[in-house]
Amino acid sequence: MMPFLPAPRETTVEALAHLIETGGPVQVVDVRPPATVASGRIEGISEKRFHNVTTMQLMTRRRGAIAALDPGVFTAVVCNRGNESKMAAALLEKLGVEAASVQGGMAAWMRLVVPREVAPPPGVDRVVQFDRVGKGALGYLVASRGEAVLIDPPRDAAAYLSALGSAGARLVGVVDTHVHADYVSGGPHLASQYGVPYYLHPADAVYPYDGRPGRITYAPLNHGDDIPVGACRLRAWHTPGHTLGSTTLVVSDEMAFTGDFLFVNSIGRPDLAGHTAEWAADLWRSVEAVKREWPAAMQVYPAHYSAESERRADRVVGTTFGSLLERLVALRFERADPFIAWVLEREAAFPEVYRQIKAINIGLASVSEEEAEVLEMGRNECALGGSAGR
Repeated sequence: MMPFLPAPRETTVEALAHLIETGGPVQVVDVRPPATVASGRIEGISEKRFHNVTTMQLMTRRRGAIAALDPGVFTAVVCNRGNESKMAAALLEKLGVEAASVQGGMAAWMRLVVPREVAPPPGVDRVVQFDRVGKGALGYLVASRGEAVLIDPPRDAAAYLSALGSAGARLVGVVDTHVHADYVSGGPHLASQYGVPYYLHPADAVYPYDGRPGRITYAPLNHGDDIPVGACRLRAWHTPGHTLGSTTLVVSDEMAFTGDFLFVNSIGRPDLAGHTAEWAADLWRSVEAVKREWPAAMQVYPAHYSAESERRADRVVGTTFGSLLERLVALRFERADPFIAWVLEREAAFPEVYRQIKAINIGLASVSEEEAEVLEMGRNECALGGSAGR
């Protein structure tokens, strides 16, 4: 017979993220099956503060199941959508652990976006980095003289639109640095909703697995094109390799939004469409071009990150190009052949859902909100392994 359980307390993903960011006393109990947890979990806390304990274990083993927990530390309990975690939190409370169920569960965690201010370059009034902490995905707002563009927005763009409103700016364009494979883009919908251009390099408006043309409306963004925003311009650099249309946006020769071309600890993997050798050659040419022309002081802000170590002290994910030149093995090669060989050695499997997400993002398939949540579960796998190090 089920013991009487009091109504569980609840907490929000925003409150949990704040506790983690500020180093507050918190531990996480994830009650999902271990195989599901392995595909994606709440990051940013130490291993000793993360516990995978199923609800059944709490019901049958009781105190044995919570032996590794610190009873004096607030416990956030998470499941898929915030339902099962309510029972688990109540069971923990009955066992003397201060616990609360995370509203919306991992689905809400994967949607959570945390905005962070970035020091703007000359001619720009405001830059905001939007950190989708569950995915390790990043997007941006660039505002100048009452106008703004959004870069790499997700389908749930509420945080982006809130920042747009607080900046007092009018949206004049939406840009995807490339067609994403790990999440459904909000770019085409936002552009249509606000009646502004959706910018994309034409080479990415094609399904890379079979060459079918996409069915989205877009404004072609080619190398050297400018997107005017108030008193500044975003200059397009075609930096193929991760995708054929991968594009970096440079502002005032001081700030580069590199998409999945350059990361803080890696470079974009060129093996997501079965053209690894060809795309690795493109990636080599892209790397060589920026090594010739970018100043060491250029601030690099990517579209993804893989680890907490990629953050600066202000929690923003970004670094200088000079730092990348010093730290990334991938940027030290002097000839194409050894670079391509090095890339080919790191070719790896990628999630099959990436094929479906690519198709959705160029209008060749549609998906419901619930289906999109399932497709997007788990962190991104867009970086090439083994790029950092001396």
